[in-house]
Amino acid sequence: MNGVALKTAATARTKQKMLLSFAALAGVVIYFIYIAIVFDVLSLSQRANWTNARTLVADSYSYKTHITKSNRGAEGITAAIEGEKKGRYPDGVLPEWAVNDVVGKADITLRDGSIVELSGKVVRFDIPEYGLVTITTRNSGIELNLPTTEVPEFISASRTRVGITTPGGRVNVTKSKTEVFRYFMGWELFFFTLDSPFQDKSWGELIGLAFSSDQIVAGQSNLAAMVEDFLNNPMWRHVDVIWAIGETILMAFLGTFGAAIVALPLAFLSAKNFTPSKVGRFSVRRMFDFFRGVDGLIWTIILSRAFGPGPLTGALAILITDTGTFGKMFSEALENVDDKQIEGISSTGAKPTQRYRFGVIPQITPVFVSQVLYYLESNTRSATIIGAIVGGGIGLLLTQAIITGKDWEEVTYYIVLIVLMVMMMDSLSGWLRRKLIGEKEK
Repeated sequence: MNGVALKTAATARTKQKMLLSFAALAGVVIYFIYIAIVFDVLSLSQRANWTNARTLVADSYSYKTHITKSNRGAEGITAAIEGEKKGRYPDGVLPEWAVNDVVGKADITLRDGSIVELSGKVVRFDIPEYGLVTITTRNSGIELNLPTTEVPEFISASRTRVGITTPGGRVNVTKSKTEVFRYFMGWELFFFTLDSPFQDKSWGELIGLAFSSDQIVAGQSNLAAMVEDFLNNPMWRHVDVIWAIGETILMAFLGTFGAAIVALPLAFLSAKNFTPSKVGRFSVRRMFDFFRGVDGLIWTIILSRAFGPGPLTGALAILITDTGTFGKMFSEALENVDDKQIEGISSTGAKPTQRYRFGVIPQITPVFVSQVLYYLESNTRSATIIGAIVGGGIGLLLTQAIITGKDWEEVTYYIVLIVLMVMMMDSLSGWLRRKLIGEKEK
């Protein structure tokens, strides 16, 4: 009878567990359905603009040269890399793939060999595998003539604007101007701008000039002139970028090590075996909770209102947040120290300060160093975001490049630098950790 009862109970328990499992699974499915409805996931693909996404990705690893012609009476045709004044060709000068033999007219060869003809207020574009597209700018609007009755996906058209995107390049026509874009791989004028004497020279030529005694810039060696032109490149601002990287690392360094210095003595006040007063321990621990409970970005906003923008404000925000984190970790490490080592130091007649110095600090040093160096790596990334808010470091440059909406190659450049910076800090902290703590024998 007992065996039957046990079997019945086991069967009921098994069914109960199965029902709980199915209920949990059903709860997860319902939750994901709820997310899909709230965030309108089903219409995401319809709302997504894949053309803009492809353009953004292309802009991150390539650049475009703008050929611009006014449609408001001026006959001049200009060329500028990325449309910037700092990358503008001299007046009357166009790239070799843009022929301008007659005033107000130009034949522009795109990357796939197709040609865009600009003639007055008329644009003719013979698109491979589609046909001739003619765009005429009039006072009443823009007239578009296509070889088909339906407008294909790669052409966006209205009465005031026509845009054509093909693998070879893009054409934008408005009532005010016509622009033709041709893409090139790489980052535009990354080393030297158009006004530099070293522009358009091959690496072999640059190496030869670097060791040549013939000075291109009077009173300056060729190598020094190259370095100066590179660092002072007005489009990429390499000097500003190097300075910004230094500011970001400095914010992380000051904030992290400042927090460690402040948190260590406070940790003794919150440890049970060093501070018998419950009121004192409670007060210090709640202070740690408050410091780390408020996110670093919130501290950044508060401090920027109090002290104004700048890298020091970012360092203070990191310092306050990490003081709470370090205080909690250090106090826990102190509560787990070996009392025998402290008693051994005390038996020699050591004073309290000496007991702490030689009996406590050596025990918590591995935790101290490991955590501080780990947070130094993490804060290097955090300093990038904090810098974007308080106006300092590489984060500010990254934010400025994103806001413009057109300098995505600069965004890529800054992201690459940030990743390299984090990798460098990771390697450096790992090396310091091995030197200070040592490696465990395998």
